Amino acid sequence: MSVANNHSLKIEDYALIGNTITGALVGNNGSIDWFCAPRIDSAACFAALLGDRENGHWQIAPVGGSRAARRRYRPDTLILETEFETSGGCARITDFMVMNGHDSEERCHLVRIVEGVRGTVDMEMALVIRFYYGSTVPWVRRVHDARLAVAGPDSLYLTATIPVHGKGQTTVARFTLTTGQREVFQLSYQPTHHAACAPPEPFAALAHTEAWWRAWTARGHYEGPWRDVVRRSLITLKALACRSTGAIAAALTTSLPEQLGGARNWDYRYCWLRDATFTLWSLLTTGYTEEATAWREWLLRAVAGNPADLQIVYGVAGERWIGEREIPWLRGYEGAAPVRVGNAAADQFQIDVYGELMDSLHLARSVGLHPQAHVWDIQCAIMTFLETHWHLPDDGIWEVRGGRQHFTHSKVMAWVAFDRAVKDATDYGLKGPVACWERIRDDIHADVCAHGFNAAKNSFTQYYGGETVDASLLMMALVGFLPATDPRIVGTVRAIQTDLMEGGFVLRYRTENARDGLQPGEGVFLPCSFWLVDNLVLLGRRAEAEQLFTRLVALCNDVGLLSEEYDPGAQRLVGNFPQAFTHVALVNSARNLAGDGPAAHRSRNHARCQEAATRR
Repeated sequence: MSVANNHSLKIEDYALIGNTITGALVGNNGSIDWFCAPRIDSAACFAALLGDRENGHWQIAPVGGSRAARRRYRPDTLILETEFETSGGCARITDFMVMNGHDSEERCHLVRIVEGVRGTVDMEMALVIRFYYGSTVPWVRRVHDARLAVAGPDSLYLTATIPVHGKGQTTVARFTLTTGQREVFQLSYQPTHHAACAPPEPFAALAHTEAWWRAWTARGHYEGPWRDVVRRSLITLKALACRSTGAIAAALTTSLPEQLGGARNWDYRYCWLRDATFTLWSLLTTGYTEEATAWREWLLRAVAGNPADLQIVYGVAGERWIGEREIPWLRGYEGAAPVRVGNAAADQFQIDVYGELMDSLHLARSVGLHPQAHVWDIQCAIMTFLETHWHLPDDGIWEVRGGRQHFTHSKVMAWVAFDRAVKDATDYGLKGPVACWERIRDDIHADVCAHGFNAAKNSFTQYYGGETVDASLLMMALVGFLPATDPRIVGTVRAIQTDLMEGGFVLRYRTENARDGLQPGEGVFLPCSFWLVDNLVLLGRRAEAEQLFTRLVALCNDVGLLSEEYDPGAQRLVGNFPQAFTHVALVNSARNLAGDGPAAHRSRNHARCQEAATRR
């Protein structure tokens, strides 16, 4: 069949649908090439994105292809509409995941409504189910008018308003659409040991799902510049959230490469602590207090325990063991191997996460989201651990695999931890060794200024005694370590613009000269490029900030989604997709440009840093 081709779509050719438990990627060719069920971090049953068509996909498209395809989300929803123009007419596919009480952490329903818009269009469908990341062929049998695919613990149940049949190890169908004709396909997941449940009535489910998303979007109150792209980013963040746990996954996917054909391919279907403060800011400043509270509560559950065991990344329910392994039977996106599941970064020591945790809890208190009393006991235990560990080398924010260093950003975030501990104790009357914390805070500040700053380069450097810069240094002003106007920060921003810009955007660091234990080469890092926008705002260079922000927004695909990185040479999105951290950074930069974002707030809230910097 013509739909079963091996054409590899660009990352930006995909759109997201989801139910705030899991999600799927729908290509502009009508093919769903990535779908994990029932959770976002479950094994994929459609894995063509990282392999070939036989690793699982579900395509509905015109026979012989189309002359043109266009798509959009229904306003303020995650309901996707794709229209295909052919020589005989036009057909529309409406794709969504049900949100009406029929979905749960063990069940989900994916609905595809195919409609004739104009003329006559011959359509065909091909469904290839391969459980466990494209490796397991299910047993498929007819149950009444449906098809049930079963393998081990997993089952998918297909219903359709037209006849379907098996051909080889594929379920197929052909049908002709006329104007106004509608056909419906539903695919429902449930564990094999559960009794089968009937899928929801599709049009009622569509109406309820649309109303649900519109009601959620209406809760937001952002009405500033770039309103549409900010709203789309917030909807994307909600789609990547787990409604039962409050967690927000970093991305929907694993192993989309940071460089086309490269080996920097990681599993991002987990939750990183370093995203905490920025995520809270993006939610709180746009009216989503409920989601911010749920995210804060997830953080507290995840980090509870021995501070020495604090991880940088957890599963969406707070799972600690997410061991990394390779999936050799998948060739990788456009051949970028290996494909990895799990993430070994969970075993790394990264000092910056202690600062992120303390900063996020300080932010929560400052806006009235006061945690329960025992949380301060957890924070004090964390600070006791950090008192004797802040001076150690670590693996750094970028999770390098080439050995530990005294990374400047890590020390800055240790300073943040002590600074926020002092502020929480003094501002909210909480008991703690404030004098000790103040002394350590000042010691760290002096240590960073003495060893992390290169006078000859007039810039802070990636690690102590180094000569190269790192985009994480853009965080120094954003967390209040030094004012953005401090000559050392001005020099650092200048050095980053000189040494780390490619195609007008910001690299994390120069991988060709780095001791990170990995092959060199990756795209520009989009969150860091937004951090540069924020620094330019604080420096009063508004025209430059707006220009860079506008160029970044222009990288969004046709339905407003961004990945982690961008390849300026190939002019393509790279890295896992859609990327929560990128969309968080977009929202925060938009608010910063509007004058009421986190950069301005932190600048005011930590104005005493100016006095401390003057003393030094």
